[in-house]
Amino acid sequence: MQIQNNISLKPYNTFGIDVKAKHFVSVNTVDELRTIFTSEKFPKKFILGGGSNMLLTKDIDALVIHLNLKGKNILSQTNNDVKIEAKAGENWHEFVLWTLDKNFGGLENLSLIPGNVGTSPIQNIGAYGVELKDVFSSCNALNLDTLEVENFTKDACDFGYRNSIFKQHAKGKYIITSVIFNLTAKQHNLNTNYGAITSELENMNIEQPTIQDVSKAVISIRQSKLPDPKEIGNSGSFFKNPVIDKDDFLKLQANFPDMPHYTVSQTQIKIPAGWLIEQAGFKGKTFKNYGVHKKQALVLVNYGGASGNDILKLSQLIQETVSRIFGINIEAEVNIV
Repeated sequence: MQIQNNISLKPYNTFGIDVKAKHFVSVNTVDELRTIFTSEKFPKKFILGGGSNMLLTKDIDALVIHLNLKGKNILSQTNNDVKIEAKAGENWHEFVLWTLDKNFGGLENLSLIPGNVGTSPIQNIGAYGVELKDVFSSCNALNLDTLEVENFTKDACDFGYRNSIFKQHAKGKYIITSVIFNLTAKQHNLNTNYGAITSELENMNIEQPTIQDVSKAVISIRQSKLPDPKEIGNSGSFFKNPVIDKDDFLKLQANFPDMPHYTVSQTQIKIPAGWLIEQAGFKGKTFKNYGVHKKQALVLVNYGGASGNDILKLSQLIQETVSRIFGINIEAEVNIV
């Protein structure tokens, strides 16, 4: 465990923003984490996981702690139920592929989501009809006050849409060290109802898909719509899909009859933020060396050399424009630092 000074964080965030960490350390074990947090030499600390869900707008005047905890194993397995633990530093997509290679089902719809395992419960990541909470058993997290590892059950995590206890009153109080999943070993519950998956499986001439087929379909869809962060800096979907009151939706629908929507409850409707942004004229729009992706309006991109503030100002312009046209406030899904 070596502490370095004035380190560029460009390789550690998927937007590729070149800001510096005053101090930097990569930790590989929970004991190393404890050692860092008992040290009085660095009073200000900043936790960095996969760097996939954040926008860095300034240098970090603190000790940046890069979570590099690795390891995954089978905790228990019965005829059809398997419990898997993965450490926080494991790459999410590589972990999904590992489960599929063992024919464990449950994560196939979440293929190719950027980031690490440790941040998946914070955001309650989701895609194509599946959310993390659907396969979540519990997670272990280091309490930064007591330096003891605590276990959080599914109920304790208080999951919501792209939300959890770790984004609310537990924010900054814990570091997730591992996540435990409930997966299936034989009788897999395939979720192929999402329209794009159905179409992609048809294109693949697959009538009775396996979990591996669903994963391949999801990967194909995501690659066709979303830029690879290794090639174009981005953080995936920048905005949440807004949920509005049904009465407000009906008023909007009178003016925008083609507005796509999804029923959340008897009183709430979800509107695709990408559609709102596209209608506001931002899809594919470029501003110098940054902009909105040409295939997916939810994705803001850094074509190279853009600052975090460039991206932030663009996001604010989009929010203001969508609000002016539709009267809908869209929230950022990424963390602004």
